[in-house]
Amino acid sequence: MRSFLFVPADSERKLARAASAGADALILDLEDAVVAAARPAARVMAREYAAGKNNVWIRINPMATDDAMADLEAVMPSAPAGIVLPKPKSAADAVKLADRLTALEKNNGIAIGATRILPLCTETAAALFTLASYVGATDRLMGLSWGGEDLSVAVGAQANRDEAGNWLPLYQMARSFCLLAAAAAEVAAIDTVFTDFKDSDGLRRYAAEAKRDGFSGMLAIHPAQVETINRAFEPGSDEIERAEQIVALFAENPDVGTIGMGGRMIDRPHLVQAERLLLSVKKRNSERQ
Repeated sequence: MRSFLFVPADSERKLARAASAGADALILDLEDAVVAAARPAARVMAREYAAGKNNVWIRINPMATDDAMADLEAVMPSAPAGIVLPKPKSAADAVKLADRLTALEKNNGIAIGATRILPLCTETAAALFTLASYVGATDRLMGLSWGGEDLSVAVGAQANRDEAGNWLPLYQMARSFCLLAAAAAEVAAIDTVFTDFKDSDGLRRYAAEAKRDGFSGMLAIHPAQVETINRAFEPGSDEIERAEQIVALFAENPDVGTIGMGGRMIDRPHLVQAERLLLSVKKRNSERQ
């Protein structure tokens, strides 16, 4: 999935317009976007909105809180596509969530394992030292994403970007660690939000850099960002053509590890990447039909 749009779960107006934004997935937020007193009503709104839809995720509260269990019990009857897990200290939080989802799926007649998990894996200081724990932790893991705002609060930083809007070194490291952890766990890496939703040029550059670096999608905080993000992560015709050429070339030469194409040498990692791209294109095209 290319785009995940956050939507406050307690806003009828924003929920009503979310579906028309064109995001691949919607994340109904029960955590940061909703004050504690409004959460009971927001849970009901999230459950009712998610019912019958296949692209709605729910961001619950951290697993260490009582709110997390209340969130899950309220929304799981609507069978959301997945749960966004904030502030995990390690994959142990994702495993705990997975166990709870299994029980709730049984109780609600949902296929076991149908509910996926997307941890925001860098929002606590401790989390940065445990990212390898996601490898093999749970089959429910859809991907890994990260965030710089909560991390800056955790370390007491006054800023997480420089004057030009670039991530400061700590957050560059967190972003890179998320990308590496996702690759090690063989799941999607989803880049974090671009907070200045009025800066369309900045978003376009940021999304292009995310794709360049290996992220397969991105979080969004405003409907106006979705089209730019989708366009950035949609494979171009030249990329697809090159991937098809690579796959065909290795199919014609199955016993070689390295081969020349277009004046450059390519090897087996290029083949893996090409196959992955073509598989994603095939899957997306089937979903559109």
